[in-house]
Amino acid sequence: MCLVRKFEFNKVLKEFKPSILFLSKFLGIYLAGNIVYGLWVASFDRRADSVTSSVTMQTSAVLNACGENTKVIDSDRGPTVWLEREDKIVLNVYEGCNGINVMIVFVAFIVAYGGSVKATLWFVPLGLIIIHLFNLIRIALLYVVAQHYQSYFYYVHKYIFTGLLYLIVFALWTLWVMKVNGMREKNKE
Repeated sequence: MCLVRKFEFNKVLKEFKPSILFLSKFLGIYLAGNIVYGLWVASFDRRADSVTSSVTMQTSAVLNACGENTKVIDSDRGPTVWLEREDKIVLNVYEGCNGINVMIVFVAFIVAYGGSVKATLWFVPLGLIIIHLFNLIRIALLYVVAQHYQSYFYYVHKYIFTGLLYLIVFALWTLWVMKVNGMREKNKE
């Protein structure tokens, strides 16, 4: 009886080995990335980290190019950066808004799924640039919502724009799986 269970377990383990390997790689990369990122963010103590500051400055540049007159101010109330207009705080940009965590999820999936090194070396940077650009647009649009439609800000931020950001990541993953890395064609043979 025990041998039968062991045989069945080995059979199941062999059948699901690719999925188990994928999940192990994904979780390992995701956890390692978040631990390193978390330690890095913690090193800034009560100030905003440099990536959040940079993303906020880039968002301000986008808004200013569209005719807004924004300024970026480091908050004296914690690890956040303020986007101001006419000496009024319109938007607080926190560490979680810089897109790094979403980028870690993206990279973890691509590396865990596998593919050629050549394809990975060009697709990961391209994907990170796309995520970053969309995140800049997201923050700029959040600024507009905060300025003109403040009562909708929570829902737009929490559900609509967060969902759209992850939809972009999902589209990149789908592109990777179905087209870029060639796994689909290899599986057909």
